[in-house]
Amino acid sequence: MLHTTRAIVLRTIEHSDSRVILKAYTELFGARSYMVRMGKKNGERSLLQPLSRLELVVSESHERDMHAVKELRMERPYVNVGRDPLRGVLLLFTQELLHRTLREEVGDPFLFADMHASLERMDTHPDQAGYPLRLLVLLLGHLGIRPAPQEEGEAIFDLREGAFLRTTPPHEFLLDPLASALLARLLDQGADDLPVHSLAPAQVRRVLLDGLLLYLRLHMESFGELRSPEVLKQVLG
Repeated sequence: MLHTTRAIVLRTIEHSDSRVILKAYTELFGARSYMVRMGKKNGERSLLQPLSRLELVVSESHERDMHAVKELRMERPYVNVGRDPLRGVLLLFTQELLHRTLREEVGDPFLFADMHASLERMDTHPDQAGYPLRLLVLLLGHLGIRPAPQEEGEAIFDLREGAFLRTTPPHEFLLDPLASALLARLLDQGADDLPVHSLAPAQVRRVLLDGLLLYLRLHMESFGELRSPEVLKQVLG
């Protein structure tokens, strides 16, 4: 049966000279693997760049793990990513992060909409300093591991327990008070439009970035180490 769905390219794997395996996050079906038959022209292959936003016509079968793409076209092209080195690094980070986290093979239109909007922000928003942290905090909610809000007197965030605490826990998996305060602000919906660089200096943002990635490793099986954050921290300062 044929379906039309929007999709975000997570990864491609060369299968043969004429076929590519597409790993994508789709609006209708969640994470999917598709076999894409390439034509003689390079136009289709150029559409399958990391995090390309596509519209796919796909053949879905409950009896198969690998589905087929019948048609593909660009749904929304990027305007600035290809010509801005910073946005290029942000795209690499986002692609690596989403490939590790978007695994559910069930459609979630709210998650898809949030990821689509995040990619648009990455491409068009003038202030990119807070993008990685906002993306990570947004994902925590969709992954079911978003911490409860900070209460008065809770100055330390325990990465292992996923909670703000009043006293320092007897282990090293924690955020210091400054990084904990920044996380609390980002979890506060009222801080969504505030520039992150106005909330905390670059060093605190780097500590929180490392902390949130460790949080994902602690709470998501097989999340592993990402390669892009070190480059990301260099370009963001």
